[in-house]
Formats: sequence, structure tokens, C-alpha cells
Amino acid sequence: MTTTPRIVVTGLGATTPLGGTTAATWDGLLAGRSGARPLDQAWVQERDLPVTFAAQLATPISDVLSKVEMRRLDPSAQYALVASREAWADAREPEVDPVRLAVVIGSGIGGVWTLLDQWDALRDRGPRRVYPLAVPMLMPNAPAAAVSLERGARAGAHTPVSACASGAEAMALGADLIRSGRADVVIAGGTEAAIHPLPIAGFAAMQALSTRNDEPALASRPYDVGRDGFVLGEGAALVVMESQEHAHARGARIYAEFAGAGMTSDAHHITAPEPEGAGASRAMLAAIAAAGATPREIVHINAHASSTPVGDIAEYNAIRAAMGEATDGAAVTATKSMTGHLLGAAGALETVLTILSVHHRLVPATINLDEQDPQIPLDVVTGTHRSLPAGDIVALSNSFGFGGHNIAVAIRSC
Repeated sequence: MTTTPRIVVTGLGATTPLGGTTAATWDGLLAGRSGARPLDQAWVQERDLPVTFAAQLATPISDVLSKVEMRRLDPSAQYALVASREAWADAREPEVDPVRLAVVIGSGIGGVWTLLDQWDALRDRGPRRVYPLAVPMLMPNAPAAAVSLERGARAGAHTPVSACASGAEAMALGADLIRSGRADVVIAGGTEAAIHPLPIAGFAAMQALSTRNDEPALASRPYDVGRDGFVLGEGAALVVMESQEHAHARGARIYAEFAGAGMTSDAHHITAPEPEGAGASRAMLAAIAAAGATPREIVHINAHASSTPVGDIAEYNAIRAAMGEATDGAAVTATKSMTGHLLGAAGALETVLTILSVHHRLVPATINLDEQDPQIPLDVVTGTHRSLPAGDIVALSNSFGFGGHNIAVAIRSC
């Protein structure tokens, strides 16, 4: 009888507004530090942007990559390359046949910097000034291509694009590649580099961004009655995943099991979530079932919790619909309160943070929650970090994206 392989995570990599590595990001969370700060680029004033802050990378990419690498890659691919190198090293550089190694890296927007910079070059200086690598740099699959080229991955290089659920979907698809027998090892996650005048202006026009220009560090306020929108962030987060059998055979260190995922769609509205959370709750239940668990076994939820007035309530409705009375037994955290919203990389980063919470048995406290919305009576961890119980535990990470994409990931302790 064929058994479904268990998928485990053996390597973590990230570059985020809280730190240039996974460890630095985790330390930033535990310190309760916000990654949001004023933007000092000239284009903020030149374009008269209504929002003048964001959660930029803590470590400039120029400190990590060579000038040649930066010249040939859009920032979205640069971030992915940095995170992939850390994840690969963290996994102890597994020896794997290239035809059994795959890459899946999602992005919500792709190479927006290259696209718009090269449009400026064409408009202002003519077609001869357009960079010859413009097209391969702006492609949304460029990050996956760059990582697959560096690692020689020949089992597949894929790029799911599902807005703010992209990174989590990439991890779910990566696990599927191993379960289907196509790959033994997969590098999976998400990346985004969209702190650019156009996305900022576009999100602001939708009234999706917080406008607390005078207090950026306090702007991302999930569940708070004073929340007024999300804080735009950037970065990348990737994992190395493999079958448990493969990991044991090479003596790998295992962080946690990628126990399952649920993927649904709302078919409700291009930007607004389905208010009752019907599709999101189905994704959560599917992830719980895939993990062979029940709602009562879920001890922790890293919520999508973007800090938008409507979105936070819709997610609460989804959690309540999926978990029922078990909702009160799950310690909830909203790490976007510190990292900001990394769009296509958000789900990947929050899955990495969920893996670390399960691994360390610790839930980082949410910041900026001064007065919890009475319409969202979740058990949100604030003030002091909360320890998770010993033994076998399961946690969830939720990711929802424009277009009605819902992804829930289940992480089990090992």
C-alpha cells in the first residue's frame, strides 16, 4: 500500500523589515519592534504621495549582493536570491539530484521596479536606452528562475500569483510536488519588492493603507478599534522542504512538519473579502483535515490580520466558522503589526514565523493593540509572549489575497 509522504521543513531563509536573516527577524519580533519607518526617497515628495512611510528591508540588499547581481535582477528576484541562499545553507546544502530539486516562489506584483523604470527610459530617452535584460527582469517568474539557475533545479520552477496568498500557495504547491513524486527537495516561498510610488498611490487611492504618517511604528494595528489600513512592506521568505524519509536519510535537522494546506476562492469581489469568511473557513478546515487534526487540536493561529477595518472582521468570522468553540483555545498573533504587509511574500513569511513558533513553542506578542475591537473577540497574544504546550501540537497560518484567494497552512511539531 502506498503511503503519503510526510513533508518536513529543514531550512529557513528570510530578509524582512525586521532583519536581514531569519534569526534577526525572529529576534525583532520578540523585541516587539516595528519595521515601519518614514520613506526618505526623493520621489515621496516629488509625487506628493498621501502615505509617506512603509516597512522597508532592515538590511539593504547592496550589503548582501554584488553590483553585477543587482544589475541583472529586479529587487523582487534579489530578495528571493538572498533568502534562498540562507535557507539552503540552513538546510546544510542537501545533496540532491538536480532533476529531483524544484523551486516554487510566488509574487503578488512581480518586477514592478524594472517595468516602470524601463518605461521611463523608453518614454524619456527612446528605445535604444531600454535595458536588454528588461523583460527577463520584470517577469513575475524571474525570482523562481534566478533561484533555480543558481541551484541547478530541474524538477520544475514555478510561480503562483495569487496576490497576498502567493507565498503560502507556493509552499503548498511545493509540498504537492514532493507528494506527487516529482521532487525530493523543494525551495518554496514568496518575495515582493513593491515599495514604489505607483503601488503606494494605488493602494492609497483604495483607502487600503494606513495614513498615520506622523507615527509609522504605531500604524499597523490589527484588531484595534483605531486600525485604518495596512502598512506596505517588502522582503522574501523561503523554506527548504523535503519528505521526512529523505530528511532522515541525510541526517537533517527538522524544524517542523508542513502538515497540510487548504486552498479555496471566494468568487465574491476583486478586493473585498467575503464578509462571513465562508471561503476562508473552508480553507482552514481543509488544512486541518489534511494535517489529520481537529479544530480542538489547533493551539496557535498566525492570522492574516492586515489591519484593515473590514478584513480583520471577515477573518474573525472565518476563524469562528472553522473552529467553533475551539476558537477560544487558539493563541492568535498578528505579526503584520511588526513586519508590515509583504503582499506576495506575506504568507511565506508568516508560515516561516509559524514554523518558528511551533519549533520554539513560543507565540510572539502582537503590538499596537491598545483597544481590541469588540467585534473580534479572539484570544490575541499581547504584552508578553506566550508559551505553547509540550507534546504534539498543530498551528495554522492564514493568508488571503485580492481576487478572493484563501490559503491556510497547517504546521505540526516534530
